[in-house]
Amino acid sequence: MLKTLFIVDDDDTNLMAAKTALDGTYKTFALQSAASMFKLAEKITPDLILLDIDMPEMDGFEAMSVLKSDVKLNSIPVIFLTAKHDAKSEIHGFELGALDFISKPFSPPVLIKRIESHIETDKLIKRSLRAVRDIHNATISVIANMVENRDKVTGRHIERTQIYLEILVGELIRTKTYLDEILKWDMSLLLPSAQLHDVGKIYISDLILNKPGTLTGEEFDLIKLHCTEGERIIDEINYKTKDDGFLLHAKRFAGTHHEKWNGTGYPRGLRGEEIPFEGRLMAIVDVYDALMSERPYKKPFTHQQALEIIKKDSGTHFDPKIVEVFLNVADDFLAESTSGK
Repeated sequence: MLKTLFIVDDDDTNLMAAKTALDGTYKTFALQSAASMFKLAEKITPDLILLDIDMPEMDGFEAMSVLKSDVKLNSIPVIFLTAKHDAKSEIHGFELGALDFISKPFSPPVLIKRIESHIETDKLIKRSLRAVRDIHNATISVIANMVENRDKVTGRHIERTQIYLEILVGELIRTKTYLDEILKWDMSLLLPSAQLHDVGKIYISDLILNKPGTLTGEEFDLIKLHCTEGERIIDEINYKTKDDGFLLHAKRFAGTHHEKWNGTGYPRGLRGEEIPFEGRLMAIVDVYDALMSERPYKKPFTHQQALEIIKKDSGTHFDPKIVEVFLNVADDFLAESTSGK
């Protein structure tokens, strides 16, 4: 089966020259803008993208940043097509994750060989990385499930919150809300790390976690410790592995998902954008799941009741910008919340 290539260039001459050179060797799609590339990528996932740098509206570097922030697209290899030959542009492109630069005008035989070489190399690298990442994610999942299984009342909470988070971040990207923040992230690290947001509960007594009634003030103070205990556990792992990217997200999820926008949350009473973005995201998905779930001390709320509570607490408990985006995809949350029942 032929590999699929996207060729993205606003110059018709360059676009057709590349397509003519590659047709027959690859299945090619000629696209004149980054916007058209993202629209097609919703239906077709290419094996490689040839991406022009100098384009109107969204240039190649901006498009590359968006690609790398999307968990469904960030593993697609990208080669920049460019008439630029300055070292600064090349360094920036490689920092964003580009495989290579091919200068325009290009030689068709050279173009084919360069692409062929990169596709084969990328295949081998991905195979190795996938094996390591699978082991990594499986280990994290086992740890998270061990913690959740001690808490008899939260079934599938970790699984659902991870899915909710993916839905919410996808909509934030689509609406360009906090996009600069999201573009800094590797989504393949962010989403699995959310599984550890309650890892600190491993130090909380089963008698408190599974108490069938309302907690006393003293018991609730002990429950609050799961945030700082989670941070401590993740710091210990980080000390031994130096896996900064994954564990940085995990620590922020664990330590700040109970902070509130108005500063009345715990454990530190952070306010507004003092709260790391990961904590502000998890606050909404965590509360939505809690509201929709049955507990020994309450029946599940309806979806509409959960929405009303989150809307009411916008600007007090929750970041109002994130609440606005959450409401766009609330029906997707509902579908997920009922899928395993």
